[in-house]
Amino acid sequence: MGETQVTTHEGRSTAGPSPTAAQAAPEAATAPTTPPASGKTGRLLAGFRSLRMPRRPRLWFEILLIAVSYWLYSLVRNAVPEQKAQALRNADWIWSAEKSLGLAFEETVNHAVNSVTWLIVSMNYYYATLHFVVTIGVLVWLFRRHPGRYAATRLVLFATTAVALLGYYLYPLAPPRLMNGTNFIDTVLLHETWGSMASGNFKNMSNQYAAMPSMHIGWSLWCGLTIFALASAPWARILGLLYPTLTLVVIVATANHFWLDAVGGMACLAFGYAVSRVWYGSLPHRLPKWVPDRRGRLTGLRAARLPRPASEPEPEPNPNPETAGSRRT
Repeated sequence: MGETQVTTHEGRSTAGPSPTAAQAAPEAATAPTTPPASGKTGRLLAGFRSLRMPRRPRLWFEILLIAVSYWLYSLVRNAVPEQKAQALRNADWIWSAEKSLGLAFEETVNHAVNSVTWLIVSMNYYYATLHFVVTIGVLVWLFRRHPGRYAATRLVLFATTAVALLGYYLYPLAPPRLMNGTNFIDTVLLHETWGSMASGNFKNMSNQYAAMPSMHIGWSLWCGLTIFALASAPWARILGLLYPTLTLVVIVATANHFWLDAVGGMACLAFGYAVSRVWYGSLPHRLPKWVPDRRGRLTGLRAARLPRPASEPEPEPNPNPETAGSRRT
């Protein structure tokens, strides 16, 4: 809209276009316009652009999506041929490569931590449970407190997991605890940790030779980076960085992974962030925190303490209640 300039002549005021608006009018009239795409192509482009726009997540859809995605992940991961012989050969190669680098420390850590029963049992349960609990907790936190960044951050997790499935298929790998001719201790089997996918009847439900890449590292690092980037409390950001670090110690101490498996998990996570960056045009933490809902209202307006829209100016405070009362009368 153009601006108006009010000129006063002997007590009379006249409204007219401001010099700025008058100068801009000819330019706007002569500026070339690009007609919007129409027809089927226009609808397709509009639909594609809308898919890339951050939007408010819907609870029922997210629950269904996560449940179906994890079911498919488990189905595909466990359907990958175990290829035991190849997995053991790959494990021998990894172990030899780490020795040549002078970084084959997994066996030492495994024996040291196993000598403290309460510590290794705690790590066994850490490995079996927090992998899911913390990841779901971060998703819930994003859904409630960062709805505008939820979809992009979730895409990082999904893309990371998808490329990991390709790694399980192309590179079967036995964990250190299942290697032949080594002194690794299977801490889950020794201490009879309940609920682990590597113990009891549960081991028949999971592919035991899908150690590369480590999704314990991929998911925990996703959690840690998300918390570090978005949390406001310093202690929360510190815990976010400590979580993947402790997870690395756990996967090595329990002989479930080589440290090179962790490198594979980090590479998968980098791929996940690249996919999200390409799709949304920005890294997740740089997207807006709040997004409009279906009615166009900004989600979390009150919680974010954003300024009122210009169309709804805040009422001017009246410091004199007596004057306000006299005006009403």
